[in-house]
Amino acid sequence: MLENGVHHFDPSAENRDSWNHFVATSETAGFYHQFEWQEINQTEFGHRTWYLASLNDGAIDGVFPLVLIESRIFGRILCSMPFVNYGGPSAVNSAANDALVARACEIAREQKADFLEIRGLGVCDQSLPRSEHKVSMTIALANDPDEIWNSYKSKHRTNIRRVYKDGVTVQSGGMELLDTFYAIMSRSWRALGTPIYRKQYFQSIIESLGDQIRIYVASQNGQPVATAFNGQFGGTVEGMWAGMDPDFRKVQVNYVLYWEMIKDACEAGFRDYHLGRSTADSGGEVFKQKWGAEARQLYWQYYLPNGGDLPGLNPDNPKYALAIKVWRKLPLWVTQQAGPLLARSIP
Repeated sequence: MLENGVHHFDPSAENRDSWNHFVATSETAGFYHQFEWQEINQTEFGHRTWYLASLNDGAIDGVFPLVLIESRIFGRILCSMPFVNYGGPSAVNSAANDALVARACEIAREQKADFLEIRGLGVCDQSLPRSEHKVSMTIALANDPDEIWNSYKSKHRTNIRRVYKDGVTVQSGGMELLDTFYAIMSRSWRALGTPIYRKQYFQSIIESLGDQIRIYVASQNGQPVATAFNGQFGGTVEGMWAGMDPDFRKVQVNYVLYWEMIKDACEAGFRDYHLGRSTADSGGEVFKQKWGAEARQLYWQYYLPNGGDLPGLNPDNPKYALAIKVWRKLPLWVTQQAGPLLARSIP
């Protein structure tokens, strides 16, 4: 039996099972804390990971997943969790939490990271500087989707009905929809000026998490035009990625896509639908509020081994405005080839 303290859990069936048992029963852990993400990040991106577990009398009382991103462009970033909505430590008491955070800071120093970024649902260390520019948007679901429908404003319901009349339908599934999902997302992310991950990354997530993953595709008169990639964990549906073909923006297909996903979540018995994160006071936040989503503050905390200002590695930073503008004008095939090389380095 391992002694009390913080340990690094290497990939193994035994470690995975004990880690995931803790995550499944913890009130502060979620979809992205699952052990499978360690192998996904290592295999698909080649990133080193530290999956820290605090042990007390042989039992886990806290976990903290960490991923090290090494980039010639963006530097060395230790993050929990990159590429997804949130991460951070999950612990049953302050002692375990503090030990995990202290060890994470040690690793940041040992690996000569430019900074440690903790994307948390709460504050894990009051002494660490933080940014509060992101919020989590979550819908409280009902067993009967009609209850949700009737809570919407009349204009919102009218918009949904209008898009149905425009010939929009929605299908859901898994791996069989991956090619369609990726084709739409490639066009959507190019329009945003955002590099896309390689398709194998999404494939690996489906293979690793199986029935927890659901892909949705919305079509107009048989033409796929919008898509979403969702996770399911405990009582929550986790909205991970969504995109729309920019050529069909006027159709406003998302009105039907989002309603079908919300209805499915209600009928499947989920308690909450997390629509992902949004920049505070942005258009994305306003759109999600129409569906009854309430904002919950996200706390991005930083440990800066060498001091300095908080990093500004996000698309809202004017520093990247020109690069985003250029990316939007590149041929699609170029962004599909070059995008994964950049995306793996942008947490």
